[in-house]
Amino acid sequence: MPSNKSVSDAPIVQFTNCRILRGHRLQREDLWVREGKILNPEKLFFDEKGSADIQLDCKDSIIAPGFIDVQINGGFGVDFSLATDDFKSGIDLVSQKILSHGVTSFCPTLVTSPPSVYHQVRDFLPSHPQGDKGLRLVPRGERAKAGHVETGIVLPQISIRNGGSHGAGILGAHLEGPFISKEKKGAHPEHCLRTFEAGAFQDLLTTYGSLDCVRIVTLAPEMKRSSEVIQELTKRGICVSLGHSVANLSQAEEAVQHGATFITHLFNAMLPFHHRDPGIVGLLTSDKIPAGRRVFYGMISDGIHTNPAALRIAHRAHPKGLVLVTDAIAGMGLAPGRHTLGQQVVEIDGLNTYIAGTKTLSGSVATMDICVRHFQEATGCSVETALEAASLHPAQLLGIEHRKGTLNYDSDADFLMLNDGLYVQATYIAGKEVWRQDALGM
Repeated sequence: MPSNKSVSDAPIVQFTNCRILRGHRLQREDLWVREGKILNPEKLFFDEKGSADIQLDCKDSIIAPGFIDVQINGGFGVDFSLATDDFKSGIDLVSQKILSHGVTSFCPTLVTSPPSVYHQVRDFLPSHPQGDKGLRLVPRGERAKAGHVETGIVLPQISIRNGGSHGAGILGAHLEGPFISKEKKGAHPEHCLRTFEAGAFQDLLTTYGSLDCVRIVTLAPEMKRSSEVIQELTKRGICVSLGHSVANLSQAEEAVQHGATFITHLFNAMLPFHHRDPGIVGLLTSDKIPAGRRVFYGMISDGIHTNPAALRIAHRAHPKGLVLVTDAIAGMGLAPGRHTLGQQVVEIDGLNTYIAGTKTLSGSVATMDICVRHFQEATGCSVETALEAASLHPAQLLGIEHRKGTLNYDSDADFLMLNDGLYVQATYIAGKEVWRQDALGM
């Protein structure tokens, strides 16, 4: 057998007897992997005169790119918007557990929170009746002596990292709020809502502290000076999403013209579609989207947040923009009962999640693989379309489709083995198996 050592010492793995999702269709081909990347077999054969070191029989499985969840608030008892002494171990737990759902990359999502959750804005004594003007800055030591407890900070503890056996990769934080509409706040605490009317982008920076690991910001485009903020965020490579908003269509179109590219959980927490002014929903068929720009929209396909008919309408109107998200909360993976979502207490009843004591929906407990299956069933779309809505489309949204969300040559070897019912059988990151159904003895 010809040696592969002329190019790399790394072993070449050939996945055989499988159907690969490539070029928008399932193709009966082998998948070749080396050093965490998808390998072009023609280059291997003809340029390197190489061959596989390891062959794995996939037993007629579907091989698809790993799922990417761009809106997940937590799970398994962990709430990304709540600071705890072991926050990092909490995010590690979620990233490890969602491997079984087929998620290989995600954006930890923080709902509207007090500034102290984003960063320690100032160290000062409690509020003064005159507002900020009456506050006296106090050093940490003096503050501690006065008996004031340091508030936990979350955002700086979220860091971008590759996935692996430890769990799914982190692509950056999704900050959903606090710059959203009071009328459409949904499960977001009203007392934490903010505006950027005074200082525009500077107000946003003052609230968040740092944007170093931020990938997506959800805001309401009807807010004064939002255009300035959207432009500044876009300049920094941060995806701007429109949501929790009472914006009309022209305001939404203006936001897109300034750089916004995403809609947070379409239909939820926005004005309902109206034939004379369809609001944000109208972006799906707007003729005022800049040339070469695609608007993406998140859908919580859990059978609760969106009626199957509405899911079908959105998909048929703009299929290439649909991005499946879980919007999962801390209660995902746990028994029904009371859990948290940021500053709120929520109650889980089956697949329904409400702010305790109300009928206001507050995130989801559906997993990404459930969302994919429900989407395929509700719309009657192809298997390929359902899988790409959770992989290719979110990668395109984030501008990382050259390395994630596809099985193209030279892309990251993050992929799944699924059966024909779209149940995940195994999860791979960088070509290494990180989860397998058989390992659980099922």
